[in-house]
Amino acid sequence: MTLGWWDHSPEDDVRLARAFGYPYLIPDHSYLVADGTWSRLAPDDAAPHRENRTPVLAVGSNQSPEQILRKFQGSEWSPIACEKCALSGFDTVFSAHITSYGSIAAALQPSETTTVNLFVNWLDDAQLDAMHPTELGHENYVFARLNDIDLQIENGPKLPDVYFYRGNAGAYAPGGNPVPLSEVQAHGRQWAAMGQRDVLSHVNSSLATDLSVEQFVLSSISDNDQRNQRRTHMERTTQPFDHPHEVILGTDKLGV
Repeated sequence: MTLGWWDHSPEDDVRLARAFGYPYLIPDHSYLVADGTWSRLAPDDAAPHRENRTPVLAVGSNQSPEQILRKFQGSEWSPIACEKCALSGFDTVFSAHITSYGSIAAALQPSETTTVNLFVNWLDDAQLDAMHPTELGHENYVFARLNDIDLQIENGPKLPDVYFYRGNAGAYAPGGNPVPLSEVQAHGRQWAAMGQRDVLSHVNSSLATDLSVEQFVLSSISDNDQRNQRRTHMERTTQPFDHPHEVILGTDKLGV
């Protein structure tokens, strides 16, 4: 018998809201994070916030002010410009792993026909050092650079290369095709997109767990062994990231 929403504790409801909410609110414009809040980034104000910064492509929840504010709490951080961009030849798809907070995370995947709307986070050295553990700590991603790309910043320059966190698990590809995030806008998609709750339900059904999707999420959060077993199941239908202009950098923004 599956449990209904009334069987969840208030703490569980918070966990479920975070898991199902991924990748969270994504604005339709560039924005600036500063002093514990965020606001629209005016085109004329953007250029100074790119100086002496590393452009890091955000493909999942790092597009959201909610997530950036979660990762950079307090007033000691300098402002972070998060600029909307259009990246040609790629899409944002679900990775073949489940996060410690119960969501199925995002990863970048080459897609010849697609132009995807993403964000570039301009990080100084201290911010990049703080971002690394949030992305690299569970070995689900590796820091890398994409060269010779077509990336147009909103109201800004074209970038010939950009840094990003490349997924190690590969793209979750049930039926042979990766699954884009419906929450992320794109043109010319060649694969059918799903939302976060739908893809979690799909994985749960494919495992025939007899759990409700809520129970599935909560058990992924509370049980590392189950979460790892589910990753192994997801990796049976996966596509690796394969691009000729990718350079793996490790944890140093300049390479190791």
